[in-house]
Amino acid sequence: MDDNIIEEQNKLPELKLDAKQARGFLSFYKTLPNDPRAVRFFDRRDYYTAHGENATFVAKTYYRTTTAMRQLGSGSDALSSISVSKNMFETIARDVLLERTNHTLELYEGSGSNWKLVKSGTPGNLGSFEDVLFANNEMQDSPVVVALCPNFRENGCTVGLGYIDLTKRVLGLAEFLDDSHFTNLESSLVALGCKECLLPTESGKSNECRPLIDALTRCGVMLTERKKNEFKTRDLVQDLGRLVKGSIEPVRDLISSFEFAPGSLGALLSYAELLADESNYGSYSIRKYNLESYMRLDSAAMRALNIMESKTDANKNFSLFGLLNRTCTAGMGKRLLHMWLKQPLLDVNEINARLDLVQAFVEDTALRQDLRQHLKRISDIERLVHNLGRRRAGLQHIVKLYQSSIRLPYIRNALQQYDGQFSLLIKERYLDPLEVLTDDDHLNKFIGLVEASVDLDQLENGEYMISSSYDPALSALKDEQESLDCQIHSLHKQTAYDLDLPLDKALKLDKGTQFGHVFRITKKEEPKIRKKLSTQFIVLETRKDGVKFTNTKLKKLGDQYQKVLEEYKNCQKELVNRVVQTAASFSEVFIHSNLLLLVVLVLTGESLILQVFESLAGLLSELDVLLSFADLASSCPTPYTRPDINPPDVGDIILEGSRHPCVEAQDWVNFIPNDCKLIRGKSWFQIITGPNMGGKSTFIRQIGVNVLMAQVGSFVPCDKASISVRDCIFARVGAGDCQLRGVSTFMQEMLETASILKGATDKSLIIIDELGRGTSTYDGFGLAWAICEHLVEVIRAPTLFATHFHELTALADENANHELHTKRIGGVANYHVSAHIDSSSRKLTMLYKVEPGACDQSFGIHVAEFANFPESVVALAREKAAELEDFSPSAVTSNDSKEEVGSKRKRVSDASDMSKGAARAHEFLKKFSDLPLEKMDLQQALQQVKKMKDDLEKDAVDCDWLQQFLSFSFKP
Repeated sequence: MDDNIIEEQNKLPELKLDAKQARGFLSFYKTLPNDPRAVRFFDRRDYYTAHGENATFVAKTYYRTTTAMRQLGSGSDALSSISVSKNMFETIARDVLLERTNHTLELYEGSGSNWKLVKSGTPGNLGSFEDVLFANNEMQDSPVVVALCPNFRENGCTVGLGYIDLTKRVLGLAEFLDDSHFTNLESSLVALGCKECLLPTESGKSNECRPLIDALTRCGVMLTERKKNEFKTRDLVQDLGRLVKGSIEPVRDLISSFEFAPGSLGALLSYAELLADESNYGSYSIRKYNLESYMRLDSAAMRALNIMESKTDANKNFSLFGLLNRTCTAGMGKRLLHMWLKQPLLDVNEINARLDLVQAFVEDTALRQDLRQHLKRISDIERLVHNLGRRRAGLQHIVKLYQSSIRLPYIRNALQQYDGQFSLLIKERYLDPLEVLTDDDHLNKFIGLVEASVDLDQLENGEYMISSSYDPALSALKDEQESLDCQIHSLHKQTAYDLDLPLDKALKLDKGTQFGHVFRITKKEEPKIRKKLSTQFIVLETRKDGVKFTNTKLKKLGDQYQKVLEEYKNCQKELVNRVVQTAASFSEVFIHSNLLLLVVLVLTGESLILQVFESLAGLLSELDVLLSFADLASSCPTPYTRPDINPPDVGDIILEGSRHPCVEAQDWVNFIPNDCKLIRGKSWFQIITGPNMGGKSTFIRQIGVNVLMAQVGSFVPCDKASISVRDCIFARVGAGDCQLRGVSTFMQEMLETASILKGATDKSLIIIDELGRGTSTYDGFGLAWAICEHLVEVIRAPTLFATHFHELTALADENANHELHTKRIGGVANYHVSAHIDSSSRKLTMLYKVEPGACDQSFGIHVAEFANFPESVVALAREKAAELEDFSPSAVTSNDSKEEVGSKRKRVSDASDMSKGAARAHEFLKKFSDLPLEKMDLQQALQQVKKMKDDLEKDAVDCDWLQQFLSFSFKP
């Protein structure tokens, strides 16, 4: 990127405006409304300009320097300006609309003081910038705009949600009750892939809406405020009747089943101006979005599990999407994979259907490879249909659909060869639909029309032409073009003879956009004909690939050829326009009926053919993603395995030999697999202790990733897996300050944990790492204990809780003293990641194995040694740690740790011993504090304290912890 920026800087277009043009533009610019979110560009034909604050933003963000800026005008009217090339404009447009969530983009055309807005786009409504954004890049995600009508009541907030996917032409509604953290809304925004959210202006200023806006921020959604009167339901059914395919009755029934969502949908129709474009009529589908249809994932879980790619990823395998994305189609498969990862399934039958298909492709290598080769030749049918539906298409779009269509027989044939155990499923899922889509009434008719209407021979030259036989003018121009082509080739032969050079081998004939038809020889051959070259020809260019030259004859013929070609294209364009206009009015037209039928079928977007291609896009993109899963599962050094899937209320989560798919994919990693057995009533809640860098975080994340992969329909990186379907994955793994929102690390931690406590059910999966580190040790431990107890006793969800609070391991002790814990807690188990300390050298070795039982010690100081702390600092740290831990209520240590060189203590080996001892010590201290010392003389006080101490020593005979307490409290 930096090299590109430097290159762009070196060739910055010069801002060329005379004084009159500059004055006119400055007067216009002052009339523009102030919109801090808008990035405005002005089209100067050969380049673009940005001005004022936008110029500063472009210079600092994309050129990383303000030296690229110029001043337009002078004195107080001077305006900061920057010019950018067309390539740089495309780069900026992609970043503003596809990466950022806080800007809109506007493009103006005109001159002097007369400019008008011709294109505008937002992250949710890419609109007229699609041709710029995706001309040379695949569309990897389909942006969605939502609108919300929040209705606050005593028992929470009822959210009315409407959404629109402009690419897939889908409208949707949802309505649900939400808590104060808007956990349901956040899950919906993630699942839908929302990029922009409309809110009534009044709501955006309400204190009640602050948590809602925070949820939008967490999900990277741009907030757009609209007037309250736009959230209306008047005429909504009638408007939808124009837009939605089919009968109006189902639309009316759907709208009537909601109270607040229709207002949101009304705002979206107004915002997207759908009714203003007649090409939208009858092309949208409408559906109800049900929160219970998919696993819920919030933004914290998406980040913690690295589900989607990030710009900071060192390679594509850092994210689950990057790892799974082995799709072959041009964009369709990637977008579907994006959606599937945000919407894991809950239906056991549908999950198993996907797994069946993946298994079929894993087991039949030839089938998998054959299908993937065919899919590589499939264009982005979804995008092509979108352009056709909006009547932005030309012949090249039709030809690309044709080229995809003629691959279908090969795909069908490959699928028909499969005769394994899932042949019936493949027939129902793919072969039967393909047979219907490709019959003579659908795609076969389309293929025939294209072959009869388009000059396919010209495709080799990258030209999309209507066949010349359809119009006398076209036919005449075609004949003239062929005649000129023959003359040019004859001249090529004659020139080769005159120069005594082998035809094509030494003397080549090139055709390009810069010089048209030219001769070219290699630099090696140039000395042989240098004299003739300088006297009989015109040298145009000398480069590494050779010397380009021409003469008056070739130039004249080339100019004539180019002129005829332009006339052919103009005639063709006029012909297509006439047909489209005629087809729209269904009038008689005096051209070949096949061409009319083709344009009616495709270009008008009003026929069954577009629906056929939409169905085909869905079928092929699904096949593409499942083949991608199978390819990954088969090609890993350690193959993936098929998980057994059980309903949420039965079964356990058992992963044997599980691995983290993204971590093991890194070249430098030799991954050590681990078992995880979350068993109801036994180890449903697991407390995992161990040293920093020992693998706790990786272990708990890999369980979440494995469960998510299974419910998406993928094989998992395990030796064996059995999974009880989860309705949600909550993950609180690490936290950073959100200083722009005034939120500290600890507050962020608490907010995320509150979402878990409010949103989790017994069917969820909870992953928590290092809770309570952001505050004091005692407060943190108290919060961690209380949260664990609530999760175990109230929510009862399977949980992986990684912590450095070793005291939490007492939760798993069934005989905990009633003063510390009054209820027996079941289903809690302790695990630890193992490490080894050499007794002589004190060197720490991470073993990365997860084993039963609590960790026997903390390794913080050893990790400090890893970081090359000064020896004096490490020594002092050991000394102070030993002093503090002499009176530590910690559990456990192994025999090895008791023998550790330099150790000053023996730790308690039994958590119940600690509980009993702490209760007795508490009783002693209470009695001591109750002594009326102010009424007693010194002798009486000493006698009373001695008696209490003697009693305590008697009780300490069988309690190691009390012995430590006595030695610490009554030191001489």
